[in-house]
Amino acid sequence: MFKRDVKPVGNLILQALREQGLETPLQQKRLVEAWPLVAGPLIARYTLNVSIYNQTLYVRLSNPALRADLSMRRTEFVQRLNAVVGEQVIVDVRFA
Repeated sequence: MFKRDVKPVGNLILQALREQGLETPLQQKRLVEAWPLVAGPLIARYTLNVSIYNQTLYVRLSNPALRADLSMRRTEFVQRLNAVVGEQVIVDVRFA
């Protein structure tokens, strides 16, 4: 008898995404979508735009006082957002 090489479907999908170069953009999208969850409803209400460029998350806020407060908590947000995705996707957060 022969032994079959059975792999979970999730692992096969991740392998296919990695081979096609789509794993990182997918993780970046998940991280951007996780911003309201990690930041909370109050901060999410003042968020105008969220994007990633060169492993930096750029968050555009409508409240300057909130921007100054969140700038002091940048490392906390980096750790929490990367934890949600499960890998290190970003290394910094900039508030504008």
